Amino acid sequence: MYISESISSYYIMNKKLSLLTDLIKLARCDHQVREQEYEFLLSISKLLNVSKKDFDGLFEKYIHVNPPESEFERILQFHRLVLLMNIDKETSDAELVFLKDIGIHMGLNPMATNQVLAEMNKYPNKVIPPERLIELFKEQYN
Repeated sequence: MYISESISSYYIMNKKLSLLTDLIKLARCDHQVREQEYEFLLSISKLLNVSKKDFDGLFEKYIHVNPPESEFERILQFHRLVLLMNIDKETSDAELVFLKDIGIHMGLNPMATNQVLAEMNKYPNKVIPPERLIELFKEQYN
């Protein structure tokens, strides 16, 4: 029983670190991690119950990224990425390319991800409401 609990705990922690790694890669797209981005990332790590030591370690080591299993989790991760990209109110071409690539890597519909990235500009601070984001993905699957 103890071994399976250890394996389960390891799997869950690796999944959390993988999610954070995607976010860190995006924050680094423009070759700098701004304080607002770091604070946003740190708040996500706290929500995921990842220690600050483990979180900070992600900036120094490579973690293989595994896309979230369920479609809902992948869409949620994509939303986190969009929020992070817009936290500094500057969107670089490198960040947009990264988001499109990661959307494909996660198995999300490219038309839906493109719609999200285009439509976010209609909202204050480019923060697309979660309900609208989900709606855009649903539209592409009908």
